[in-house]
Amino acid sequence: MTLGEVIDSKVVSLSNLINRLKGNKCPPSGLLIMFPHCIQWSKCPQKITLDLNNCKRCGKCKVKDLIELSEKYGVQLAVATGGRAALERVKSEEVRGVVAIACEKELRIGLTAAFPKAILSVPNLRPHGYCKDTDVVIADVEQYVRQFLEEPSPSQSSQ
Repeated sequence: MTLGEVIDSKVVSLSNLINRLKGNKCPPSGLLIMFPHCIQWSKCPQKITLDLNNCKRCGKCKVKDLIELSEKYGVQLAVATGGRAALERVKSEEVRGVVAIACEKELRIGLTAAFPKAILSVPNLRPHGYCKDTDVVIADVEQYVRQFLEEPSPSQSSQ
């Protein structure tokens, strides 16, 4: 691991810690799951960057799981096709919280650019290297979705 990768990882971890401690909440309509197009299976003929409904939910990648997660909780889901487009979507007023999936470098850049937006980051897995057939632990994404959506317990709300 390079020094830059270590720094990126530490920035993402620290940001997640701060945002978890802040306990930001939002309604499902205000929560966005943003993921990179490299999560999609590289040999897939479907163009999900144009429309997520093009996904045939074959299960060869985690796009199916992310769509099902967004449907389960009623949250927004978007593919990051590039840094500027992703940042524009994240910074829009209707987005109050973000669960972002990407490599640590892209997460660090996005966190800095979108500050002070409430973002919880899930680093992607790269079994085939960067930017090709990446993966994500869906349970981690769901945990952060639930954290944004869950109401605080009575003991937390009285503090």
